[in-house]
Amino acid sequence: MQKEKGLSAHPTLSLTVSSLQIQTQRNIFRLKGMVFLSWVRPSPEEQKACIGRSGSFNYEAKFRGATAKSLSSLQEDKGLSNNGFLFNHARVLVGSGVDTYEKGKRALQDWRHFGLNWAFVDPKTPVQNGVKFCVCVKEFLPWVMMPLQVVYVNENRPSKQSMASFRFGGGTLQGHLLAGEERFSIELDENNQVWYEILSFSKPAHPLSFIGYPYVMLRQKYFAHQSSNAIMKHLNALKS
Repeated sequence: MQKEKGLSAHPTLSLTVSSLQIQTQRNIFRLKGMVFLSWVRPSPEEQKACIGRSGSFNYEAKFRGATAKSLSSLQEDKGLSNNGFLFNHARVLVGSGVDTYEKGKRALQDWRHFGLNWAFVDPKTPVQNGVKFCVCVKEFLPWVMMPLQVVYVNENRPSKQSMASFRFGGGTLQGHLLAGEERFSIELDENNQVWYEILSFSKPAHPLSFIGYPYVMLRQKYFAHQSSNAIMKHLNALKS
């Protein structure tokens, strides 16, 4: 039995299973390569511990903030695809009018797009440039805690037009199963329609994600669908 620096006085147990070292502390265990797992729904303290041990970004600096561009621009620029990144994109009409846009913007700031029973972000996390946050996802038996950092927050509202947009991007940190970036946005277009959009690029960053990458891609698409439904459900509830 030994204690790991930076953790509480609870004992840490280490064992080897198929060349992967597993370290457990209470309900948390970590696979070699900085992947954070928990047998139960992660508490705020456990999320903070994950973020505190996550380190820096795990993808190249030249790609940070790239999701601020449109999907077509990213596809035309071969830099991402040549470096092994794949895209995931979803765009859904969620309503119309300035009021719906403002409510959609507030929903993103409150992390309502992660209001799922199998995925969540602490809703108290501020959406501000440089803030680190933890995405918690339920996968089979354990929960996976994946650290990210907000790399930009952009809001655009021309004074003489009805169009407006609010968007922010999160970049993956050391300890995330993937390397890449994901953008969430709400937009009021020239036709007064409000759109919710998810755009990401990613590639495996851990042996587990290399092995199961087709499954990971399916889960990304499933999340985009579920997240869109969560936003629409939230906005519809505000109308009643």
